[in-house]
Amino acid sequence: MRLNSLFFTVLIATGVTVCAHAQTSTGFVSYTQSIPGSNQTYAMVAIPGGTFLMGSPATEKGRNPDEGPQHEVKIEPFYMGKYEVTWDLYDLFAFTNMEKEMAEKYKSTDANLSKTDATTRPSPPYVDMSFGMGRAGYPAINMTQYAAIKFCAWLYAKTGVFYRLPTEAEWEYACRAGTTTAYSFGDDVKKIDEYAVYVSSSGGAYKPVGGKKPNPFGLYDMHGNVMEWTQDQYIDDYYKQVASGTVKEAYAPTTTLYPNSVRGGSWDDGPEVLRSAARTPSAPAWKMLDPQSPKSDWWLTSASFVGFRIIRPANPPGEADIKAYYDIKPIKDY
Repeated sequence: MRLNSLFFTVLIATGVTVCAHAQTSTGFVSYTQSIPGSNQTYAMVAIPGGTFLMGSPATEKGRNPDEGPQHEVKIEPFYMGKYEVTWDLYDLFAFTNMEKEMAEKYKSTDANLSKTDATTRPSPPYVDMSFGMGRAGYPAINMTQYAAIKFCAWLYAKTGVFYRLPTEAEWEYACRAGTTTAYSFGDDVKKIDEYAVYVSSSGGAYKPVGGKKPNPFGLYDMHGNVMEWTQDQYIDDYYKQVASGTVKEAYAPTTTLYPNSVRGGSWDDGPEVLRSAARTPSAPAWKMLDPQSPKSDWWLTSASFVGFRIIRPANPPGEADIKAYYDIKPIKDY
């Protein structure tokens, strides 16, 4: 793919200075993924590649030590979900009978049931994982990182398109959308109600996706509503390791069950957790109420604030790498 360089302009309307160097290419445009054998679609936004400063400056209000030092990261172009994955789509993966019933209604395209039949799926939950907060149009929650990856495997079987979780770097790059401020809308926390569902505005529950203003890339709910899984192991001093040259990986591979990195903050968090650079580690307490023995590889019964969105690399990996990504085994905590 041939890339042409450009610079973001200053978003005068929002007062946000955009200064990350970006790349675009002809034909690299946003699209909507149709899900065969259903009435479901998933909107994908084209995110131009480029370089940016990952992390936060020492002067940023609410900053934590794990956000520094700031370091330059190069990002290849990718597509990212315009919205967090909703129950409407996640349930087709989680429940085989629901996928088959939907396929009976929508026969215009091959539902690829023979391909998805081999997909590893979640164990049936013991309770309603939405906890009565809403389902249709609301973000799916309470899944483990493993479950989110296996959803991507199911979607690949369903559509033939490679999807995966974003790395922490990709997530922050997309959230910032070229900005260098604490939030993608600037530093003025008084504007947060316009862009985010958080503890002071949520009424104690998540909200339907896309109800607030999007960031400059056109992505909704990057700040708040539900935290979002990334591909990374959470390592508190990882940025120091990167800056010193100790590690060179684009992300921290998952080797232990806890902690892994989630981003964006949620309906149950204050503004400081919703910042573009804020990092949150997963924890065993997120399974505290799990009634199953052994504990489920799929569900986090005490994490009604955690969901995810997916990305698609503009230049997908080869089949062997795709298989390796999807064929992960759950890491046990017992």
